[in-house]
Order: sequence, then structure tokens, then C-alpha cells
Amino acid sequence: MNRLPGLDLLRAIAIVWVMLFHSFVVGGLGPDFAWLSRYGWAGVDIFFVLSGFLIGTQVLRPLQRGEPLAFGGFYVRRAWRILPAFAVVLALYVFFPMLREVPGLQPWWQFATFTLNLLIDYNQNQAFSHAWSLCVEEHFYLVFPLLAWWLTRRPSTPKFIGVCAAVVVLGIVLRTTVWLHDAAIDPPRNWFLEDIYYPTWMRLDGLLMGIMLAVLRVYRPQAWARWQARSNVILLGGVAVSCLALWLFRDRTGLLANALGWPLLSFGLGLLVFAGADRNSLIGRWRVPGAGWLAAISYSLYLSHKIAFHVVATTLDAQLHGHGMVAFATYAVAALLLGAALHYLVERPFLRLREYRATRKLSGAVENGKAMAAPGAADASA
Repeated sequence: MNRLPGLDLLRAIAIVWVMLFHSFVVGGLGPDFAWLSRYGWAGVDIFFVLSGFLIGTQVLRPLQRGEPLAFGGFYVRRAWRILPAFAVVLALYVFFPMLREVPGLQPWWQFATFTLNLLIDYNQNQAFSHAWSLCVEEHFYLVFPLLAWWLTRRPSTPKFIGVCAAVVVLGIVLRTTVWLHDAAIDPPRNWFLEDIYYPTWMRLDGLLMGIMLAVLRVYRPQAWARWQARSNVILLGGVAVSCLALWLFRDRTGLLANALGWPLLSFGLGLLVFAGADRNSLIGRWRVPGAGWLAAISYSLYLSHKIAFHVVATTLDAQLHGHGMVAFATYAVAALLLGAALHYLVERPFLRLREYRATRKLSGAVENGKAMAAPGAADASA
């Protein structure tokens, strides 16, 4: 899929919003700028919707054409994309404790097996806890191709709608039940994060919304085009619905927000992604300076920004104290420099290696095909 300026803008907004939210690890932005970071956790939900849409489109297109899904190829490509930068940052957290934003770190194997979001003791081990969302993504990569293959063996609109409705309803029931149970017994731990916010089965709404967009684009292209003619109206609707959802999250840990807020927020963000996928929409028409670059390095930025914040806080805190805008700029530059270094020195070379290996494999297959098609090839190989 060619890069779309609207989706790059949404990805850039998401990573900046997340970093603003995580400014709490260095004391926050102060009372005058707290509004910038209060809802920054929603940046992760933008990433979830984008991932569901982009990965969903990638998986569903060959299935729609009647081609077999190359499971091995899909998993290998995701591994080359995700693991190198993640392994480097995990090594920094494990072997260099002075780089951690807080001392406590869950066992390394929970990160390596992407089970952190299911096993974390948040009160004791908060370092690199933002890897929880990567765990959710990895579980999605593992399960979705299998589910897509099953659903498309005998395509059925009612079956697909039924599965989507079941995921939404079960999510609402699960979150409500767990919230009521934990609120009643009030266990001595951060049960909101550990039981509701982090577990994969509680956070499927954003990914599901992205998948639904992918299904519409791949299997109903005429309807997709017809609705994209109204992309600016849908964009405004997405802003309105997202704002309504965030209003529900005034109490982020409250029952109403966690029962109904997640599907509502995911729907609003899904409308924004739909509009961003249209090159003629208000957010898809122009390339915002810097947005494409931020989108490109967003994964490395997400992994490493807390380390950058911590290093600045421990080395320059005295000099930056009381200098709000200077401190803000210093933290931002440090995060961008570290994220860019990780992207250009680790993430990008491995992506190039991935493409090189794929090209060589394709070339080898073409050459083998030519050899088999050549006159006398069967006799020569006997």
C-alpha cells in the first residue's frame, strides 16, 4: 500500500500524543499544559485502528483474489519488521538498569514471549510497561490471518457481522464484569491496568474497527468509493464521536468509560482513518511537513522515548528546572534523536534486508520456473 498523507498524519499525531502522555515519568508538563497530555493514551488506540486496517488489507487482498494465504511469509515479514528494534530496546532495559525510567522491570522472558500485558505486576515493575501494546499487536498478528482464512473459506456477510458483533458485545460484558468484581473486592494492586486496560481480550475494539474498514475496502470497493466521496463529512463525524468518547473517559477508570467508551472511541477513530485513507479529504489532501517522517520513525520512537526522557531528567534536571518551554524542547529533541537513531541504525537496515531476501527469493523462483519451462528440462533433471 502506497503511503497516504492522511494516515501518516494520524500516525504522527498518535506518537506525539503518546509521548506527551508519558511525560508523567518526568513530572508531567505542568498545570498550564496538562491538557495536552491528559488523553494521550488514546494515541495507542489510533495505532490499533491503523494496524487493523493496514494489516487487514494486506491479509485480505490475496484471499479476495482466491490466492492461498502465505502464513509463513506473513509471519516472517512481521518478525523482520518488529523484532530487531524491539530486541535492541529490550537489551538496553535488561542490561543497563540506569536507563530505565523506574527501577522495576518484569522478567525479560515476558517481553520476549509477548506475555507482559497478561502477567505484569504494575505496582512493582513499571519499566518498559508501554510494551503492553506491542503484545496486543503480536497476538493480533498471530491470530488474525488464521481467522481471516477461516472466514473467507465460505465468505458470508452475516457470518462476518456476527463475529464482529460478538467481539464487541463480549468485550463490553468482560470489561463490565471484571470492573464490577474488582471494584467490589478492591485488590491491593493496579487492577484497572492489569485486568482491564492491558489484556488483549479487553482491547480488541480498535483492531476490529480497522479490520472492518479493510473488509469494506477489499470486498466492497464500490461502497468504499461511494462513501469516500463523503470523506470530509465522515471526518467531522469521526471528530465528534471521538470527542464524545473522550468525554466518557473524563473518569478514565470509571465503569461507563470502560464498558462503552472503547467501542465508541474505536468507531470515532475508525471514521478518522477512513477519511485519512482518501487522498481528497481534508487530512489526506496535503502532506503536513514532518508528519511523514514522524510516521516513519513512530515505532522506534514508541519503543525508546521513555529512555530519552529518563536520560534527560537524570542529567539535566537542575539546569532545566523552572524553564518550561526549554525543558519541553529538550525532552522532545532527545526523544526524536534517540528514536531516529534506532530507526536508521536498526529498524531500517533490517527492513532493507527483509526486502533484499524477498527479492532474491522471488528471483530464484522465477529462474526455477524458466528452467522447468525450457525444452528438455524434464529429461535433463531426470
